[in-house]
Amino acid sequence: MADSTSRLNAPLLSVEQLVVEYPVSGRTLSAVADVSLTVGRGETLGLVGESGCGKSTLGRAVLQLRRPTAGKVVFDGADLTALDGEALRLMRRRLQLIFQDPIASLNPRRCIGDIVAEPLVITGITDRNERERRVRDVLAAVGLDPDVVWRRLPHEFSGGQCQRVCIARALILEPELVICDEPVSALDVSIRAQILNLLEEMKQRYGLTLLFIAHDLAVVKAVSDRIAVMYLGRLCEVGPTEAVFDRPAHPYTALLLEAIPVPDPTVMPATNIATGEPPSPLDPPSGCRFRTRCPRADRLCAEKVPILQATAGGQTVACHHPLTG
Repeated sequence: MADSTSRLNAPLLSVEQLVVEYPVSGRTLSAVADVSLTVGRGETLGLVGESGCGKSTLGRAVLQLRRPTAGKVVFDGADLTALDGEALRLMRRRLQLIFQDPIASLNPRRCIGDIVAEPLVITGITDRNERERRVRDVLAAVGLDPDVVWRRLPHEFSGGQCQRVCIARALILEPELVICDEPVSALDVSIRAQILNLLEEMKQRYGLTLLFIAHDLAVVKAVSDRIAVMYLGRLCEVGPTEAVFDRPAHPYTALLLEAIPVPDPTVMPATNIATGEPPSPLDPPSGCRFRTRCPRADRLCAEKVPILQATAGGQTVACHHPLTG
């Protein structure tokens, strides 16, 4: 009983000091630098940051689609970085990925029924009737009529319908963890709410744990239990969604929140916005990577890398001069 209880209380996913680097023309590109985070069972963790900050690289490193340079990825007690071959293939049934571009991630020459059934074929389910039953069930669950879509090709569907197909394909093996890599950024605004509501419904129906990657803070706020803010390969702040939005502790988080457009012509745009472009990951600044754009930066920020520390507001923040204590 004690072992069962501790397993339920332990995080489903634990990323420990993860590093992902790429060789580029004799230099090293630091895509993910010493990132540690956890995702509890049944939780949705939103991972946000500017384009190019390493969010998608982190998600792929969790799935071992890109092998980390260093660090660990512990899923349900098993270190994925230590697995390979058949052991890793079997473990991957429990982790799935929803891609950013739903149309590009579907094979244009295969019909929808075959696309959704392919994971079942790969895992060795040879009974055609069983495969068809499961595909029909999951297509219906995501709001698609199996009889209508089964023999049709991806180009015959809208972006929102293709994303429903991608969600069905991710859920067909009944995974425990789903990484959503900006699943609504390529969709029309009118369709985004439908897909977000569908993801929440599927989370409840299948008991999913989600790592939701996005750069749209409004979207992340709507779906996440906690938020992790990433900048140039490092985590800046992690905390409960309401706390991060109400009392941001890191200057970068505050700047992201100020940059959210307000649909009111009487509201003046924010003026405390960081200037300049993010530094190149080929040559990141010393110390705090945000210091070259931070209005609070001083000499300490250039000399010492800040580490995540707890604040009174319930967040953890990597900043020498946090906005909250």
